[in-house]
Amino acid sequence: MEKEKTNNLKTIREQRLISKTELAREAEISLVTLDRIEKGYDCRLATKRKILEALKMTLEDKNDVFPE
Repeated sequence: MEKEKTNNLKTIREQRLISKTELAREAEISLVTLDRIEKGYDCRLATKRKILEALKMTLEDKNDVFPE
């Protein structure tokens, strides 16, 4: 996996008072995967979609969480 630009996932998750474990469970991804994404590693669009849905956000919000 390539490291990409930083994203806002950790900030948004913390603002919503959601634990990493809770978000990983809601998004149906592993805690390790979530941790790597928060550290700036890239992930598939399908994984981003799962995270956005777990955060009750839409694909239109993608750039707020994962800036291009």
